[in-house]
Amino acid sequence: MTWQKRIFDIASALFLLLVLGPVMVVIAALILLRDGRPVLYVSERMKAPDAGFKLYKFRTMAHSSADSGVSGGDKAARVTATGRFLRAKRLDELPQLFNILKGDLSFVGPRPPLRMYVERFPAIYGEVLKSRPGITGLATLVFHRREEALLADCTTAEETDSVYSRRCVPRKAELDLIYAANQSVCYDLRLMFATVFRVIPVRAGKSRG
Repeated sequence: MTWQKRIFDIASALFLLLVLGPVMVVIAALILLRDGRPVLYVSERMKAPDAGFKLYKFRTMAHSSADSGVSGGDKAARVTATGRFLRAKRLDELPQLFNILKGDLSFVGPRPPLRMYVERFPAIYGEVLKSRPGITGLATLVFHRREEALLADCTTAEETDSVYSRRCVPRKAELDLIYAANQSVCYDLRLMFATVFRVIPVRAGKSRG
């Protein structure tokens, strides 16, 4: 990560926390009143092939001690009414502003993977995680809806894992490498704009290799 990108991330995160702080307090209160504790969902993600961190989100699902893997149709019944709204607006990801300040995330980059997939696909994530993971990115914008549709039909954790591994990991990695080949502050701003206004950007360039 360049120093320009890091300074941009810190300044933007501080500004958004100042502006959105009251919204985050209201969301936390709603979750507490409607769904109880905990308010936050904390899960390990990877920022490098050998380095994990704790990712923060507002909790959107009923707690399960057996929870593991990515979310698919097998977990749909656990999503709360509050959680469905937060997910639809991506408000559940606001606590990740603190991950940005800590240096775990950038605003733009590949979504941070679970350790199990990094260990399963070391060659893929060895390349993808050369870029700092982000809250949004090219793969998120281009493939997120398709990924949701693919996983929504899965009825077991095993099926979700299989579909994600076969059909999502390679495609997302391809898009993440296209981003890495074209990364700049201007490109990051373009992707952030596309995220806020729900438009899919034209992909620029080709991935390395």
